[in-house]
Amino acid sequence: MNNSKFIRIAEAIEQKIETGEFPPGSKLPTHRLLADELGTTPATVAKAYKLLNNRGCLESFVGRGTFVRANSELDKAIQAPDEETHFNFSILQPCLERNVPALKNAYRQSAELLTPSEIGYVESSGHKAHRAAGVKWAKQYGLEGGNNDNMLLTNGAQHALSLLVDTLTKPGDTILVERLTYPGILAIVNMSDRHVIGVDLDEYGLCPQALEVAIEAHQAAMVIAIPSHQNPTGISMPESRKKEIARVINDKKVWLVEDDIYCFLDDEPVPPIANFSPDYTFHISALSKAISPAMRCGYLKAPDSQITALNANIRTNIWLASPINFIAATLLIESGDAFRLADQQRKVAHKRQKMVREIFTSIDFTASGYHIWLPLPAHWQADRFAMEAKNRGVIVTSGSYFCANNGSTPHVRLSLMSIGNEARLRDGLNQLQRLLSSDINSFFPN
Repeated sequence: MNNSKFIRIAEAIEQKIETGEFPPGSKLPTHRLLADELGTTPATVAKAYKLLNNRGCLESFVGRGTFVRANSELDKAIQAPDEETHFNFSILQPCLERNVPALKNAYRQSAELLTPSEIGYVESSGHKAHRAAGVKWAKQYGLEGGNNDNMLLTNGAQHALSLLVDTLTKPGDTILVERLTYPGILAIVNMSDRHVIGVDLDEYGLCPQALEVAIEAHQAAMVIAIPSHQNPTGISMPESRKKEIARVINDKKVWLVEDDIYCFLDDEPVPPIANFSPDYTFHISALSKAISPAMRCGYLKAPDSQITALNANIRTNIWLASPINFIAATLLIESGDAFRLADQQRKVAHKRQKMVREIFTSIDFTASGYHIWLPLPAHWQADRFAMEAKNRGVIVTSGSYFCANNGSTPHVRLSLMSIGNEARLRDGLNQLQRLLSSDINSFFPN
């Protein structure tokens, strides 16, 4: 066999992965079985598998076989557009154009405030004034009990999640997440050699009964949940559900990480789970969704028992979160501009949700905050739909990236905020509506 044969085999397998015929987590045939099917040699198939392993499409385990790599890679789930002409519905971020003037002003003022003490080392995760600003930010949206000692500073919410997994769990531990969850959480857990198990959701969010059973069955070390405008389903827990989750956490004495970065999108503050389980809950808030992803300012309220360990981990790995960003963040919070910008983004999101409902009139979907969780017609599979949308210059995120248990779901997630111009947003949504209504066989003939 010439060398091009294994490349053609690899390309054929890769196409089946992209179209969903080989879904994430599925096991591929053995070298000999596929070789017999294709009329080639096991060595040629092995070379094709090796090529796909190097491309990150497959992963092989001695004694178990070769599997399609689970879709937790952030660079595939959340994409920057290759060209300005693309309609990018994959990034959950604020409409940045509206925030630029305030950001420029805050950083300009920050430069005037720089002193040796402001830009030097400090013993804890960050300066006292910056931690106090974090307390003020989180309190605005319902968090109680925050103070200068238990509010730690991180380089954004993703860093906070990674920090907590690293500090509170060890390799081999089981971490429970929502059955459909943010790919960044899955990436952290998988990269750190922990096991991830998805827990069922219902119309009010994470199911308390399912959570209780999963904690017992898997001896879970940690639970991670997104209580407000859940990514991707858009579900927001009512206060009653948060109290039920807190009861389970308190009873089982397991750590809960409450990723509450969308809390500012609530019309009225809803108390977080941390209020009802302060001894076991780590509450994360941040400015990336309300102000800018570039402002890597995360605020982590921790139980008193874990503050020393977390500060030690922060100091070992980054020493402290960047004070320069937190100077600007503190100026925005203390002036009230941060809350004004957050409220403005919430109103824009409401307006765009209304636009979506005007376009997708025949589909019953979940809409919340910055995004919608869009069910697909029966003739569309999520990965295949995302691929065809990309062929048209429209980037959406397949629901498969959010499945904690390597399952599948007939949904795609659409961010409504990353396209700044509303006319372009409407154009992109109309393109998707036409694609939803089209015949799949016109793109993928039998």
